[in-house]
Amino acid sequence: MPTSPRTSRPVAERLVRRCATLLLGLGVMVLGQQAWLSAKALLAARLIDRAFEAHLSDGARHVPWRWADTHPIARLEVPHLGLRRTVLAGASGSSLAFGAGHVDGTALPNATGNCAIAGHRDGRFAFLAGLHVGDEILLRSREVERRYIVAELIVVDEHDVRILEPTADRRLTLITCYPFDGVRRSPLRYAVVCVPAPAGHA
Repeated sequence: MPTSPRTSRPVAERLVRRCATLLLGLGVMVLGQQAWLSAKALLAARLIDRAFEAHLSDGARHVPWRWADTHPIARLEVPHLGLRRTVLAGASGSSLAFGAGHVDGTALPNATGNCAIAGHRDGRFAFLAGLHVGDEILLRSREVERRYIVAELIVVDEHDVRILEPTADRRLTLITCYPFDGVRRSPLRYAVVCVPAPAGHA
């Protein structure tokens, strides 16, 4: 027996209401998850900054939370962009999840040699896309704060280790994946090569 229009209309309305309720529930769940991740990231950043201030005070290794497998060792500042990035020891996945990481085997921040620092292109190092040759970057370690000038912007293959090679002079190399708007894993790396600012540079 065919379904009458009167019978099919309430069924369709119930189906639409159920779909709307399901979509609303999924939306609330996604928003809640995003809010939780944002709150977690904000708290982690504050704990990392506090650990770095403690490091500046006494020079000791201060982990940001009890189970952390890294600790802050320096801070990057880009004055014209008004931003700061705390640098963690090591560039492992766990370090880069919370900030920029110093690449093991390269010179320590502000020491003579090539200090390489890495970060995610869609996270703490997204700002690299806005840097230009001549821009100023400050690097603060416990020993000293030094001014650097962006000297070169290059794109290299992930297996090209020239950007990590030791140098006789003091150098700062900031590295992230490329292109910046990519969503898939990329074999390319974007490097911002910085040299010490000339004396009297303002």
